[in-house]
Amino acid sequence: MDVSACMSAPAVSVGTATTIREAARQMDVHGVGCLIVTEGGALRGIVTDRDIAVRAVAAGLGCDDPVGEVMTAPVVTVDVADDIHAAYRTFRSRGVRRLPVVDGQRVVGMVTVDDLLMDVFRRVADLLGPVAWSVLDEPPGPRDEIGPRAPGDGKSPPASRGS
Repeated sequence: MDVSACMSAPAVSVGTATTIREAARQMDVHGVGCLIVTEGGALRGIVTDRDIAVRAVAAGLGCDDPVGEVMTAPVVTVDVADDIHAAYRTFRSRGVRRLPVVDGQRVVGMVTVDDLLMDVFRRVADLLGPVAWSVLDEPPGPRDEIGPRAPGDGKSPPASRGS
């Protein structure tokens, strides 16, 4: 499976002169924890919510200082055509939590550790789904989705003691 199957697209980007305040606002508006920082369409860096907290606030920078002051550069990236295992290896070897996905020099998306965690969950569900169905007398799911069990059907949970 290619990285493109797990990535979020498009990646949210700002320019190097964007203020730290505006970068934080963009993260909030788009519900993301990082932004791609570009200049003239070229990837220059990445800024995370942690960069803003640690490099800006803790260092005493103002909200009107440029995001270029706190961004991480150079940026570790992964190619859009790379196998998902390349992203796993890059996360492990480079110690980052977010990877811009590039197609040549153009950023086309973002893949995060959380995205890969969801991939793992889907793979485990695919693996265990048939096993779960074979051992259960009824489909898995919360009671409110499949209805309550009838009293005395042998499948109801035991009554709690002391009540």
